[in-house]
Amino acid sequence: MIRVHFTAGDLLRTRFAAAPAPLVELGLALATLQGRDVIFDGWRRNAAATLPRAARPLLQLAPPAGTGPMFLDPLSDGIDDGLDEVMSSPVALVHTELRRICSSGQPITPWIRGLDERDRGAWQVLREAVPAAHLALVEPWWSRAVRSFRGEVAWRGRLLAEQGLQAALASLHPSLHWQEATLEVHVPKTASLRLNGKGLTLLPSAFWTGRPLFGIHSDGSALMVYSALTPVPLIDDEGTADPLVELLGRTRAGVLALAVAQRSTGELARELGVSAASVSVHARTLRSAGLLVSERNGKSVRHSVTPLGDLLLAGAAG
Repeated sequence: MIRVHFTAGDLLRTRFAAAPAPLVELGLALATLQGRDVIFDGWRRNAAATLPRAARPLLQLAPPAGTGPMFLDPLSDGIDDGLDEVMSSPVALVHTELRRICSSGQPITPWIRGLDERDRGAWQVLREAVPAAHLALVEPWWSRAVRSFRGEVAWRGRLLAEQGLQAALASLHPSLHWQEATLEVHVPKTASLRLNGKGLTLLPSAFWTGRPLFGIHSDGSALMVYSALTPVPLIDDEGTADPLVELLGRTRAGVLALAVAQRSTGELARELGVSAASVSVHARTLRSAGLLVSERNGKSVRHSVTPLGDLLLAGAAG
C-alpha cells in the first residue's frame, strides 16, 4: 500500500496540471503498447505496425507497469524543450533511475549499459528515438488527448465544487481510499509519501488505464498521474462542426477552453495567436455570460472558468 500523507497546507495546494505533458504521455503510451488492456487493442495494433525502428529502443526503458525512468518523461510543454531536458539529465538521476527499473525486472541490455556509462552513441540513439516514438504513438492522437484532458479537468472541477476535494480525489481510481488525512493506494508495493506542505499536482493521462503513478512536479510538489475518464480510443474523431465553436465562435471558445487552467491575458493571446486586445474583448463577453471570471494579479489579469463554464465545456466534450 502507498500512503500519501496530507497536511492542511497540502490540501490547499492540491491542483490540476495546466495541460497534458507530451513526454509523460509518450512514456505511458510505450507502457500501454506492451500492456493488455482491451480498450487499447485497436490502438495497440496500429501502434505496433507504425512504430519505426528508430523508436524501438525506448521499449527497453518502458515496462508495462508505467514505471519507466523519470528522466525520460519531464513535464515539458513540447517535444523540443522536453528532449533538451532528457538529454541534459543529471548523471546521478540517470544512474539511480536505470538501476531502479533494472532491479524491478527490466533486462540490462547493452544500450541501457551505454546510457548508464554516458556513451555518446547510446545517447544519440535516445535523441533520435524520442521524437520518432512521439510522432508514431502520440502525435496522431494528440487532439484527442487534449480533449480528454479538458473534459477530465472540467468534470473533476464540477465534482470538486459539488462534493469537495475528498470525493474528487477518492474517485480518481478504484484503488484510492481515504483514512483520515491520508490517501491510501491499494497496490502490492509499500511506500509512504509526505507532501511537506507543497501539495499534490494531478495529471490525468489519456494513454493510461493503470493505477495512479507518483513522481515529482517541476515546482517541487508531488505529482500523481492517473487515468482520465475517457482514454484516447474512446474519443470520437472531431467532426467538421465543433458545437462550442458554433455557439461561441472559435476564439471565444478557445479562451474558455484554455481558461480551465487559469491563464493571463498575455498567455491566452500567445496560445491562440491573437492580440491581447482581442482576448480582452472576448473575455469581457464571457464574463458577462457568467462563463469566466477575471482577477488582477499585479500588472496582469488572470482568467478562469466558472462552474457554469465547466458545465458548458463538459457538455461540448460529450
